[in-house]
Amino acid sequence: MKYRKKPVVIEAFRYDGDLIDRGGNYYVPPWAAEAHVNGILFFVADELQVKTLEGEMTASVGDYIIQGINGELYPCKPDIFAKSYEAEGEGVCR
Repeated sequence: MKYRKKPVVIEAFRYDGDLIDRGGNYYVPPWAAEAHVNGILFFVADELQVKTLEGEMTASVGDYIIQGINGELYPCKPDIFAKSYEAEGEGVCR
């Protein structure tokens, strides 16, 4: 039997190597800043780690960090992201 994934709207941002600007201000969505404060997004050396439902995963520069429908976070490679998602409205996932 075949199944089609239900259309859902997610939030995401593209990881550029940091979460905080030189002035100490977050420039990522508020949910990502909160996840960093709460230790869900954290750095080991210079690598961003993401606590996911499946365990810790490493996000590379250029990966998207996605907030799922239940608030869970996970990294997604740009090619998979482009095949799976499209922008809804202005400026959601650039």
